Amino acid sequence: MKTSDLITMCLRNLARRKVRTLLTVIGVVVGTCAIVVMISIGIGMKASQDAMLAEMGDLTVIEIYNYGSSKDGKLLALTDEVMSQIQAMPNVVVATPFYQPNYLQANIYTGRNDRYQNYFYNVVGVYPEALPLLGYELIEGSFEDAFSEPYSIVMGQYAAYNFRDTKRKNNNRVDPYPDENGNIADPFFDPLTSKYVIQPENQGDAASSARKVEYKAAVTAILKEDWGRGYETSRGMFMNIADLKKMEEDYMKVNKIKASDDTGYTQAKVKVSDIQYVGEIEQAIQDMGFETYSMETIRKPMEEQANKQQMILGSLGAISLFVAAIGITNTMVMSIYERTREIGIMKVVGCFVRDIRTIFLMEAGAIGFLGGVIGIALSYFLSFLMNYFGLSFSMSSDIYGMGAQGAGTAVSIIPLWLVGAALVFSTCVGLLSGFYPANRAVKISALTAIKQD
Repeated sequence: MKTSDLITMCLRNLARRKVRTLLTVIGVVVGTCAIVVMISIGIGMKASQDAMLAEMGDLTVIEIYNYGSSKDGKLLALTDEVMSQIQAMPNVVVATPFYQPNYLQANIYTGRNDRYQNYFYNVVGVYPEALPLLGYELIEGSFEDAFSEPYSIVMGQYAAYNFRDTKRKNNNRVDPYPDENGNIADPFFDPLTSKYVIQPENQGDAASSARKVEYKAAVTAILKEDWGRGYETSRGMFMNIADLKKMEEDYMKVNKIKASDDTGYTQAKVKVSDIQYVGEIEQAIQDMGFETYSMETIRKPMEEQANKQQMILGSLGAISLFVAAIGITNTMVMSIYERTREIGIMKVVGCFVRDIRTIFLMEAGAIGFLGGVIGIALSYFLSFLMNYFGLSFSMSSDIYGMGAQGAGTAVSIIPLWLVGAALVFSTCVGLLSGFYPANRAVKISALTAIKQD
């Protein structure tokens, strides 16, 4: 028989018993809808968890802390050489120290006659190439020119508001907060066009000449505030780590300060190419003897919990589809009893056994496919209703004593892969349910079938 003939016969047979076919399809619809909706709720829960963690920080960043000694008591030094080793690890995008001087005490001035002043303390030294790779964003300037000049500064979005007007006794700072009309006042000066001077402070009798050492600086870019990436994006500053260390060395030399045991940098950050490699790289850094922290310690248990919940929800939906599979099998077996004589005639006139098997499998598969399509459409409708009426996950967590509030996300999310998987699954359930009735049909004797009323 031609394929077109098989399809025509399949559709005609299904239409012959409309009510029974409809009831069987409804069973598949319910089962498919249950699976899709349950899994979509699990996906929504996971999306809520990811949103909460994203607000707390970058999921692909590992922070390294150096306390000077490892677990076995050996002295550790987080040096540039160690950073190079970490940078060479597979799947590491960038590794950079976050260096804050231990000894440098200075002020930074700008404006005519150094009118505007700020303490030079919220400054962090990094490798010049690190900021864009770590995901920092700029609202002014470009990363290509950010550290192109000596003593260049990448300033936080509101760092200019930290400067005070030395000519005023009261109201000597501008607040970066909107007024009743929603407008924010500009700082005393334009951060990008102003010229800056960094001057170390005197320290005791040994350094009466310390203030004579000064550095001409320039702000080359303004960061976009992002508390998930740190305070520096708001009120802090970044500099080339080489420039910052040079300033500190000069200051120590002038003030005759001797450094204590050199254990290198106290903090560093590593950007990983993908979240799946975070645990592996973090473990490798810990094996080197350093303390680390990343969102992986929070994300992994939450992900495991979400996967368990998703499995439970999916299993509940699968029970409904299993019941529907029994209904399909029952429908096809009843169809065989009703069409026994028809099967016998088909065999007598020379119809191939495989064609008879194909007809019954196509009928069962069609029921599964049709039920899957309608079930997916119904799932989208139910998902829309849940999300439209404001049912959203807003998860909160108290982690290490710090509250973290996740952004509200949709309670039900149906990705395309779930649609495809549900449709294939429902069709396969139909085919498997029809396998036994189809084999039963081809085993019927032709003579016995023709004699049957």
